[in-house]
Amino acid sequence: MRMISSRRPGIGKRVFVLTLAATLLAVGVPTQAQQRAQPARMGFLTTVPLATIADRLEAFRQGLHDLGYTEGENIVIEWRSTEGKEDRLPALAAELSRLKMQVIVSAGSSVTRVLKEATSSIPIVMALDADPVGNQYVASLARPGGNVTGLSLLSPEIAGKRLELLKEIVPKLSRVAVLGSSTRPGNAQELRETEHAAANLGLRIQYLDVRVSGDIDTAFQAARKGAAEAVLVLSGPVLVAHRKALADLAVKTRLPAAYNRQEYMDAGGFMTYGPSITDLFRRSATYVDKILKGAKPADLPVEQPTKFELVINLKTAKQIGLTIPPNVLARADRVIK
Repeated sequence: MRMISSRRPGIGKRVFVLTLAATLLAVGVPTQAQQRAQPARMGFLTTVPLATIADRLEAFRQGLHDLGYTEGENIVIEWRSTEGKEDRLPALAAELSRLKMQVIVSAGSSVTRVLKEATSSIPIVMALDADPVGNQYVASLARPGGNVTGLSLLSPEIAGKRLELLKEIVPKLSRVAVLGSSTRPGNAQELRETEHAAANLGLRIQYLDVRVSGDIDTAFQAARKGAAEAVLVLSGPVLVAHRKALADLAVKTRLPAAYNRQEYMDAGGFMTYGPSITDLFRRSATYVDKILKGAKPADLPVEQPTKFELVINLKTAKQIGLTIPPNVLARADRVIK
């Protein structure tokens, strides 16, 4: 009798192929998971001590967290600061470049310039810049080109608004001392816009250059000799790093001073109007996220501020003998008493 086998032809071969495929898949899954588990790597560079911009860093971390990033888990951040010594910038920029970061966040205009010189391949995100086109960091706001993108401060335009506010608070205002740092990229344009706004308001300005901390005291002495009746502070890492000394001198000389950043208010400053810096840092996290997900900085338009704030310190106003008009107080986003 001929025996009939129940085994179908070719079943052994199919079992072998399926077993092999399952084995390869099992080997491949941990590899892919391991690749996904690798944390992203980014650098962060600033010229001021990290402790002095704690609120900005917290806003940036919160922005990352909202997008699903947790430092030390799925993203590693190499924090670097020159501690106020800008001559250290090239070395720190070169270091971050050697570490082959996937993206580097620049916390200031002078930082962006040095980073751009250090690398043309690593994406650079500007957390803030007064004039990225004029500084030649990007080809245009809509089409940055190259490896730099991020957020613009638009501070040249806002300088005129600060002068208007000073004029409203001090109606007889005629002379204003303007403190800036000529070494900061964008300072020349910001000063030109300030001069234009001053001319429209019938104000005379006295520009005083502050390159190092020792220049602050000298500047205020010159302001008093020049019969200045108010002070306008432009952008500059030296100025913001020594904001407490600057604010104290403004009170001592009884000069109302308009600043460009809210950090000055925590140091006893009189008034500030401008973009919310913490908001810009929070929004810069979205650029980091897009770049880590494959977007090219050349294709990411530079964004402009969307949140502006007027803050007035009534305590400081009392110290310098000023009464703030009700219509100005009504427009303030925050009043310090």
